[in-house]
Amino acid sequence: MKVGILTSGGDCPGLNAVIRGIGKSIFENVKNVELIGIADGYGGLIRGECRKMEKTDFTGILTLGGTILGTSRQPFKLMTVEDENSVSRLDLMKQNYKKMGLDCLLTLGGAGTHKTAALLSAEGCNVIGLPKTIDNDIWGTDVTFGFHTAVDIATECIDRLHSTAASHGRTMVVEIMGNKAGWLTLYSGLAGGADVILLPEIPFSIEKVAKAIERRAKSGKAFSIVAVAEGAMTIEESKMKKKERAEKRGADTTITNRLAKAIAEKAGVETRVVVPGHIQRGGSPSAYDRVLSTEFGSFAGKLVKDGRFGVTVAMVKGEVTYNALADIAGKAKLVPDGCQEIKTAESIGICLGR
Repeated sequence: MKVGILTSGGDCPGLNAVIRGIGKSIFENVKNVELIGIADGYGGLIRGECRKMEKTDFTGILTLGGTILGTSRQPFKLMTVEDENSVSRLDLMKQNYKKMGLDCLLTLGGAGTHKTAALLSAEGCNVIGLPKTIDNDIWGTDVTFGFHTAVDIATECIDRLHSTAASHGRTMVVEIMGNKAGWLTLYSGLAGGADVILLPEIPFSIEKVAKAIERRAKSGKAFSIVAVAEGAMTIEESKMKKKERAEKRGADTTITNRLAKAIAEKAGVETRVVVPGHIQRGGSPSAYDRVLSTEFGSFAGKLVKDGRFGVTVAMVKGEVTYNALADIAGKAKLVPDGCQEIKTAESIGICLGR
């Protein structure tokens, strides 16, 4: 039996821990098996780049950040576009799946990865997905691996801003990753004691944010922390199409810099912008993510043994299970208004810009 493994999309802590869990589980429980590592995600499957993996490849990688297989982004909308020879990327992936002699393919990735995995599954390939993203936005699973580590990192960034903000009496506007889903900003904002939390799911009023900062200043609180998701938008912007919003913003692709400037002007306070960026998804996975990744990888090995394909691994109410790829592909788990974390934030006086 030949089992292919690839990691696709953005990297995150826990990928290697999942690969390790897969390898150890399969070698322990499946007889006469070969594991095939595919280079650089779906790009490697398109080009036919792969290598046989040995047991030693799965040793010493539990704590290692990134991915030993490499990764890349392959836009889903281009998967079925045919070239001058009437051959699409999907065609090439199916051909190489067969050339590699794969009996199944394990895909570690986020929303886009799962959409392509579902496409391959519908075309007759045996596919098992594993939910990876620091955004925690995969439908049907309570948590994705990489999320908790990113929360820890983002929280530490916010923690460190408190002392410098207090020392200088400044308002620090920190931009947290999350273009469509605000889970990372919400959790790190709560954990880091942010005074304002702005999410993509809740369009905000700059005036209300500025007034919240002004009230803090007048009450004798010399500094404020604003945690803003990179995909956050004003109420006005939320009514625009994506292209219109991009034209309005110009060089400032996110709201952060304009928000900081507006806070300074309207609230009369000194502001600074901090963008932790890719630091949030780099480095070694947290203890939580190491355990979660091992559980997910091990369970994927069981699915291989049982011949259960066309599914993706999930954590639901503390139990590792699976969902059909067709049921979750193309869906996003966004922060619902009225969830416990939102209620908690507003109950302790955190401003959400509304």
